[in-house]
Amino acid sequence: MPESISAERFIQALNNVRQPKEQNISEQSVEVDSETDLKSVPMRQIFTLAKQFMAMPPDEIEKLLENPFHQVRVGAVSIMDWQARSKKTPEKRRKELFDLYIKHHDRINNWDLVDRSAPYVVGGYLVDKSRDILYKLARSKSLWERRTAIVATYYFIRQGDVDDTFKIAELLVHDPHDLVQKAVGGWVREAGKKDLKKLLSFLDNYAATMPRTMLRYAIEHLDKAQREHYLSMKERSSNC
Repeated sequence: MPESISAERFIQALNNVRQPKEQNISEQSVEVDSETDLKSVPMRQIFTLAKQFMAMPPDEIEKLLENPFHQVRVGAVSIMDWQARSKKTPEKRRKELFDLYIKHHDRINNWDLVDRSAPYVVGGYLVDKSRDILYKLARSKSLWERRTAIVATYYFIRQGDVDDTFKIAELLVHDPHDLVQKAVGGWVREAGKKDLKKLLSFLDNYAATMPRTMLRYAIEHLDKAQREHYLSMKERSSNC
């Protein structure tokens, strides 16, 4: 492996684009699970840098995933995403990336880490395989694993395949966490662009009982009359 695409070199490069007053990210730090530590390095710069390092092998990506700094892990999942998107990436590497994602899901522990990589690293790999793992993740105690379950189906949606999106949405339709609620609402909305009938059927069944946040995301692109109809279902249910 060329030294220039190692985890160590990536961290050095990331340090070079951070704001001068911010702590050096190669120093020891406490765990950060929010977006606050991303302020030192703009997301677009991390994505651009990750593309430059997209040939990084999985064992080096694993080192980045184990890093305590959030922006380093953003780099890790971005490298994984770039590789998964590339038509030149062989099936063996796609499996390695998928396995790495699942193995280290405890390190993929924020909404941006999931959303950056789950569609292609997980969904893209599973497109022609059993999708049982997504249903297992949907039943997980971890909200990030539950978010992965629905977000990964975006790849299927792009292919016009929306069945798993709605099935997983049914498992998560009463999820207590707003970051899962938003993902479910957003993804059924996108699936509805491919199959409006299935979206309306899903809403007919669950609009009255699903969390309001999820409902608002799900109906965002419907016409005014349809939005008012489903919101009124929710209101009537709330008043009972």
